[in-house]
Amino acid sequence: MPRLSVIVPCFQVRSFLRECLDSLLEQSFGDFEVIAVDDCSPDDSGAILDAYAARDERVRVLHLPENGGLGPARNAGMRLARGDYLFFLDSDDTLTPGALAAIADRLAESGDPDVLVFDYARSYWWGGLRRNVLAPVLARTDGVFSAAELPEILDLMMVAWNKVQRRDFVEREGLAFPPGYYEDTPWTFPLLFGAERIALLDRICVLYRQRRQGSILSTTSRRHFDVHEQYGRVFAFLDSRPELASWRPFLHRKLGEHCLDILGRPNRLPPADRAEFFRRTAELFRAHRPDEESIPPELRVLYGSWAAYLARRRAEALRERLRKAAVPRARRTVARARLNRPLDPDLVLYSAFSHRGVLGDPAAIYHKAREIAPHLRGVWVVRDEATPVPEGVERVLPDSRAYRQLTLRASCFVNNVTWPAGLVKRPGSTHIHTHQGTPLKFMAADLLTKPGARYGLDVPRTLRQADRWDHSLVANLHSELVWERAYPCHFTSARTGSPRNDVLVTAVPDKGVAVRERLGIPAGHTVVLYAPTRRDHVRGGHVDRIDLARFAAGLGEGHTLVVRLHPSLAAGPVRGMGLTELHRRGVLVDATDELHVEDVMLASDVLVTDYSALMFDYANLDRPIVVHADDLATYTAARGLYFDVTAEPPGHVTRNQSELAALFASGSWRDEESALLRKEFRERFCAFDDGRAAERVVRTLLLGEPGFGEPG
Repeated sequence: MPRLSVIVPCFQVRSFLRECLDSLLEQSFGDFEVIAVDDCSPDDSGAILDAYAARDERVRVLHLPENGGLGPARNAGMRLARGDYLFFLDSDDTLTPGALAAIADRLAESGDPDVLVFDYARSYWWGGLRRNVLAPVLARTDGVFSAAELPEILDLMMVAWNKVQRRDFVEREGLAFPPGYYEDTPWTFPLLFGAERIALLDRICVLYRQRRQGSILSTTSRRHFDVHEQYGRVFAFLDSRPELASWRPFLHRKLGEHCLDILGRPNRLPPADRAEFFRRTAELFRAHRPDEESIPPELRVLYGSWAAYLARRRAEALRERLRKAAVPRARRTVARARLNRPLDPDLVLYSAFSHRGVLGDPAAIYHKAREIAPHLRGVWVVRDEATPVPEGVERVLPDSRAYRQLTLRASCFVNNVTWPAGLVKRPGSTHIHTHQGTPLKFMAADLLTKPGARYGLDVPRTLRQADRWDHSLVANLHSELVWERAYPCHFTSARTGSPRNDVLVTAVPDKGVAVRERLGIPAGHTVVLYAPTRRDHVRGGHVDRIDLARFAAGLGEGHTLVVRLHPSLAAGPVRGMGLTELHRRGVLVDATDELHVEDVMLASDVLVTDYSALMFDYANLDRPIVVHADDLATYTAARGLYFDVTAEPPGHVTRNQSELAALFASGSWRDEESALLRKEFRERFCAFDDGRAAERVVRTLLLGEPGFGEPG
């Protein structure tokens, strides 16, 4: 008996069906059966299924004599299922690599729960990928629970394909899919209401295809009225199960929210039927109102008329248009009134990484300024109230009134990215640009020859913003030459060194101990830091260049693999593809969320990277570096490199995972050749990093003190 029965209903999906089946049959976990249901599809989907069944004995095909819709097709497949668990995969969606193995492992780890809920990402027709916004719910607990113990589980999208369910539990509950649209509603709510043991898997297992056209739910049709009958079925289920009566207020709210969402979308209901849909929703909403429930304000419209609903929507739209029109006018008025106010010579405005926090070179300059020039008032621009800042740090939100006042008064601006285009540089103010390390890959104007890499980047606009720079900080002559070429602007290069590297240059051997303890790394372990950069030629920016689980296992006892993704990938779907799950299981440590990359570097013994600028900073520690360049030609063609890092490397170079594994197995990653290569690399790229870069910036550029010259 297989562990999983994967039921794939098919109707007019020939364009996507092969991709779906390939993603399933190429999984590393093989203990499953595929029950493909041809729902009397008029295209050649059935023939495609038969061809796959002829090649792979795990595939069984059921051809239905007439089209019944998604729900009945799933029921037909369910009747043939022999697996411990049922998995309903839509035929235009795909599985991520390793998804079934992760599901099977989590089922075993959680003791065969009734239901296992996992994550998904929306895969858009134009190539974009966006993770489920409620993914944090899936990280709430490692144990098993009921919906009453974690009701947030019911805020997730109520679909059949983001979970597996134990077959004997489904049979005992007598669950089945109804016909019609929104068939997942009367399946998923009863499933989760009745399950006593639910488990979670914080991993993206399904890529939910967002078609440009052809999606059922984006089709304009009266069939969207089916939602009323589907909720009626769920209320009938609760009526038959008195012990679940406490869920009625919740379901009542969901009914109102769901139907108003359908009504609010312009492409679902025919215009002539919208008033009728509202009236039927209101009737159902009133009929099922629990006596004890207080109605949320946004749902009270269902106790009024269709005319009142339309009036409210029009009023909301008008208020929004007026708000958008008023804000720019107000800003222009305020700006004109204050342009004549004098600059504050002691006011310094800081930002880093597009307002992500007190980080990088600007942070090092800020902290040194507080130490040696406390009269300077440093204010940080941070993206929102939730952005963490150290105690005592003054902050301001972008586009707020306080921010606009500060930009008009500040005498100095410090940033490692260009300030927004709306910031007007006043005469007499000074802009210090710190960059984000030594450049290896093409930047700014050099990207004009790399159209793929500059996707979304307006190079002329970037250079106009860079025209505001007065000083460009550099850590070596290579950086000085590159920045002057990539940014043909009006700044002066300042040979200060990189302020954020001061902590690396002056580090003592036990500096990273506290960080290791915080990350849960056992004392005495050799810490291997893997820090890959993004791939601009790939939508989303990430490609798994190595098998992290296999690499971590190959390192052996006494080693810990620490992974830090590129900051631009931290909030995207990449970690949900497996990294988060490997971290939870203790296979490796995911340090992507560590605010200060310097801390992660200090906690490690060796760096493995590809083309990340982190290697230049890490070289200041004089610890081994391995360059894993398995796609050098592709990366160079797509993004461009200022020099061949494999010809002038900071340590050994590997070209595939076997070479990487052998290098660490032999211990040669830290041999004499590695040390010699690192010495030559440091002499070239760490020339101005002497541990006093931040002080040099404060004294020479903020305070204008003479006599504090260039390093070395």
